[in-house]
Amino acid sequence: MRAINYLARGEVTFDQVADPIAGDGDVVVEVKASGICHTDFEVLNANYGTSAFPVVPGHEYAGVVVDLGPGLSGVTVGQRVVVDPNIECGACRACRRGWAHLCERLGAYGVTENGGFAEFSVVKASALQPIEDMDFSIAALAEPMGCVLNGIEAVYDTTIENTLIFGAGPMGLLIAIALRTRGVTEMTFADIDDARLDLAESFGFHGVASESAELDKLRHGVDLVVDATGAPSVAAKLVDYIANGGKGLFFGVCPADARIEISPFEVFRRQLTLAGSHSLNHNIPAALETIKAYGPDIARIVSHQLSLQDVAAVLSSKPEPGSLKIQAVTD
Repeated sequence: MRAINYLARGEVTFDQVADPIAGDGDVVVEVKASGICHTDFEVLNANYGTSAFPVVPGHEYAGVVVDLGPGLSGVTVGQRVVVDPNIECGACRACRRGWAHLCERLGAYGVTENGGFAEFSVVKASALQPIEDMDFSIAALAEPMGCVLNGIEAVYDTTIENTLIFGAGPMGLLIAIALRTRGVTEMTFADIDDARLDLAESFGFHGVASESAELDKLRHGVDLVVDATGAPSVAAKLVDYIANGGKGLFFGVCPADARIEISPFEVFRRQLTLAGSHSLNHNIPAALETIKAYGPDIARIVSHQLSLQDVAAVLSSKPEPGSLKIQAVTD
């Protein structure tokens, strides 16, 4: 089969690889849509995962079951599914608490095991969630939406009246969409890109330019402030915008060696809550429900649908300016 392959750090190929074979408990999925995530670049640069090359990347994918391993029941050939990529050990302290995403030996399809940037992918049947008649491209948004819901769970409560999200990219937009389905109506985006602010406004959100006077008016006035950029300079400013008693969420992936300065006295005196969020925690069903609740307009999060070969070219360089979610799709 054809697949994108990370052969070594920084080395991307698009070539023929062996067809996957379903073993005990496995299924083979014909991949129909697979999205690029920032993590895919981190895996390529050996900044995330085990750096056990070679590996086929891609952890946001949906497709059709085409083969079953011996003795499987409850799954059928032809079933339309989305893959939950995380693979936990089941035995460590985090796993015993139900926190699979914080497993001490966490793996994932597309990170430590071959994933979805291929014509076919072999996964455990337990990793599948049925999507019925949902479009494959929309279903492939379930993994990033699962990450969003994990983050929201860390900070959401019914007292939130307004939200400020730094970064009007695909993840920032998904955060706002998820919050809207939970009843939050007053949401503002801050970004350096006017086109992305225009896009956010087309979804019904408010946009303000970074470093603007309008943004400055929000200082100490927002119940929930989210960094969806992964830029340390942005993360360092979250506290400046959180209202007394409010919350901040570090959602974007900052460099591992980045450091910011926060006053513990200010956190104490203004009773602030600061939270982080990593990955998703087997919440694909909730993600699919959130996607359905929002409706088909969520498809606009996907800006590019490309061939596998073209996605390989993107992964070996970088996404073009202004792109949102980029997916490899097949007919």
